[in-house]
Amino acid sequence: MFQRSEEGGGWSVSVPVLNPDIFREYDVRGVVDKDLTPETVELLGRAYGTFLRGKGVTAAVVGRDPRPSSSTYASVMARALTECGVDVIDVGMVTTPAFYFSRVHYGIEGGVMVTGSHNPPEFNGFKLAYGHDTLFGDGIQELRRIAESGKFASGAGRYSSRDPLPDYVDDLLTRISLGPHTVKPAFDAGNGACGPVVHAVARRLGLDYLCLYCEPDGRFPNHHPDPVQPKNLVDLIAVVKKGAYSPGIAFDGDADRIGVVDEFGTPVWGDELQIIFWKEILERHPGALVLVEVKCSQALLDMVERLGGKPQFTRTGHSLIKAKMRETGALFSAEVSGHMFFADEYYGFDDALYAALRLLRIMSRTGKSVRELLSDVPKYYFTPETRVFCPDRDKFRVVEELTAIFAKEHPVITVDGVRVLFDDGWGLVRASNTQPALVLRCEGRTPEALSRIKKQIEDELKRFPSVADVKWD
Repeated sequence: MFQRSEEGGGWSVSVPVLNPDIFREYDVRGVVDKDLTPETVELLGRAYGTFLRGKGVTAAVVGRDPRPSSSTYASVMARALTECGVDVIDVGMVTTPAFYFSRVHYGIEGGVMVTGSHNPPEFNGFKLAYGHDTLFGDGIQELRRIAESGKFASGAGRYSSRDPLPDYVDDLLTRISLGPHTVKPAFDAGNGACGPVVHAVARRLGLDYLCLYCEPDGRFPNHHPDPVQPKNLVDLIAVVKKGAYSPGIAFDGDADRIGVVDEFGTPVWGDELQIIFWKEILERHPGALVLVEVKCSQALLDMVERLGGKPQFTRTGHSLIKAKMRETGALFSAEVSGHMFFADEYYGFDDALYAALRLLRIMSRTGKSVRELLSDVPKYYFTPETRVFCPDRDKFRVVEELTAIFAKEHPVITVDGVRVLFDDGWGLVRASNTQPALVLRCEGRTPEALSRIKKQIEDELKRFPSVADVKWD
């Protein structure tokens, strides 16, 4: 696709203009046919192949989600990698967790997952693996620098294809056995990649289940594939409220995030769901370290302390949390957004289907519903995660200045942004890792406390002209 000249054993190419904003904190992501074209994908593939060769890695797995552009992008990526001298195993359309599993199962360190995850269909992206996880932060920026240099490795890698899904399903089912109590879940695959795997696992378990939108369709004709947004759970809630199936379990487009609806049709947030899992884990591992994302409810802290865990705040971001888990040997952690990382009985990567099976295992062994499992959790009142526009050039400065303002009168936690501690609640302001935005969340012991804390956060943000007005989700 490019004009090439051989230089010193590699290729030097005439580089098309790249939008630097596609190089995000955790992945490469942009708008199809605008930021991402076959030419820019080839450039990215050559940069990644060069990166791998520089690390002594000569093989990579390539997977994709069902978006219309993903098949083309995966083919271009595979060809670019082989022309850099990297052997490619094409695993076809898979979930991101099945892609992660493939790397472990085949013993291959490199890998590209072509997925727009939970974003609208006009977006797509690339999760690029190295070491224990996908690249993030400086690793992503290194790819950008290689791409902009136009100097790439060359070679003749081999191409082959394999289907990892039978082995992935077998692996899941060797880890999960259900108890004596019947569970009848309703799933919502959101027309993402996980529908076929949901059917395979549920049938093998002998479940009486219902699955909405299990046919993969990357146009997402029924609803946006983000299970954290209540508006995307409307159909699943309606099914659960009819009374035949419970709980409701939803997945995002590439099935690395889970959403849950209890038996009353009420969404269960990611920090609530963690409590259910920590009850099981801490019973087996008393005194274990509990990594708590800064956006999580005080209820999670209260419960893990009651259960004998040792809570420690950590930064938001799936790659950052997985790295912290490896550093500390943590057994489990999760995000409010629905990423769940089990290392006690699993690989430590975020797998929404495995998280769903863990939940069903707990319910089938205890005979308790989701809300019954949460019946002893303290009640707090909170906002959903809310994003407010703030330019990238300003967002970190705003958080730094807010920290200084609040620290004059309140205790603050600065692991990631500023979590301001009030007598009857807390408020969080942090810079988004992926957008020109500030991320807000507040919680209070009473509705009145929540309203007051929200207003204090709003009032302080009004000091900054570049921050948009707050509209709480």
